[in-house]
Formats: sequence, C-alpha cells, structure tokens
Amino acid sequence: MMGDTEVLTTLKILIIGESSVGKSSLLLRFTDDTFDPEQAATIGVDFKVKTLQVDGNRAKLAIWDTAGQERFRTLTPSYYRGAQGAILVYDVTNRASFQKLDVWLNELETFSTKHDLIKMLVGNKIDQENREVSKEDGLKFARKHHMLFIEASAKTREGVQCAFEELVEKIIQTPGLWETSNRGVDISQGGQAASACQGYCAVI
Repeated sequence: MMGDTEVLTTLKILIIGESSVGKSSLLLRFTDDTFDPEQAATIGVDFKVKTLQVDGNRAKLAIWDTAGQERFRTLTPSYYRGAQGAILVYDVTNRASFQKLDVWLNELETFSTKHDLIKMLVGNKIDQENREVSKEDGLKFARKHHMLFIEASAKTREGVQCAFEELVEKIIQTPGLWETSNRGVDISQGGQAASACQGYCAVI
C-alpha cells in the first residue's frame, strides 16, 4: 500500500535543556538505539534524521540537539526557526536543571517562528536512585505550560521512543503546523487519538 511507504512530511524537532541532562543520550537512544555512559558534551549543534511511523503516517524527523552551555548560545534564532516540536529535558536527579526550564521555555517562545509548536517535557535519568524532582512536580509544570509530559531513561530505553512518538502524533494532529505536498492525505481530525503509550502522561 503506497500510503505506508510515502513520507507524509518532514518535521523539525528541537531538544533543549541544561547541559548534562542527557539530551544527546536521549537522541542517540532514539535514533541509533545506543547508550554511552561517557557521552561527551555537545559542542554547538548536533543533527540527526530518523523516519518514524505514527498512526499509519510516515514522518521524517530532523532532530536538532544543542549544547546547553551559555557560550554556544549565539546560534539561537536560526536554531529555533521553523521548528514544529520541542523536547525540553531536565534531569530528575538535578533540581537545578528543572528550575531552569522557565529560562528555556522563555527562549523557545521568544525565538520560535511557529507559535502553536508542540512541546514535550521529558524528565530523564529515572533509572537513578537520587531523585530530586518528583513525577508530580514534572506533571504540574507540564500542565501549567500546556506541554506533553513523560519520564524517561536513555540508559534503560524506558519512555524514549514514546516521547518522540507522542510528540509527532500531536504535531500531525495539528494541521496548521506542517505542510505537505501530498494533497488529499487525510490526517486524523484532531482530537486526542488513543496512544500506544498507555500509562504515560499526555497533558497538553
């Protein structure tokens, strides 16, 4: 069936958050299914492409991973331009990384050119014992800012695939966010489609 093989659209997804919260590890787990405990800090911008099938539609994702350090922040406006989705990452074992989310959200809202872009909040490193941010705290922040929410571990894989699938599904359900040359392709008419990721929080 042609509909299963044609790529419906290409989406630009950003991964943002403080340094060392595991942005690159989440990306590598999703795109290459690998995990490197000695993952070096990203310098500038890393970029990966992966095709994902969601609700019978294939979308090509161009995923941009940035350095969380201040000295690399000069690339900001062009980095945000045209993005349809953003994954904001914090480390559940590092409360400071959670408290800085307001700064990242503010930057996203300042530089984003698509004001209805879909935001996903990811609490990473749930495999670790020394948790400083509760799931309830994450959920409350996500609700307040109309974001999707999931907790994940790049190390154990938990929640990683789901985070990207939920985000892409929501983007595809928001027709104004993306354009397609395949006229006549009928996308689900909005609404909250049943998710394959049962048990996770989608609180947009």
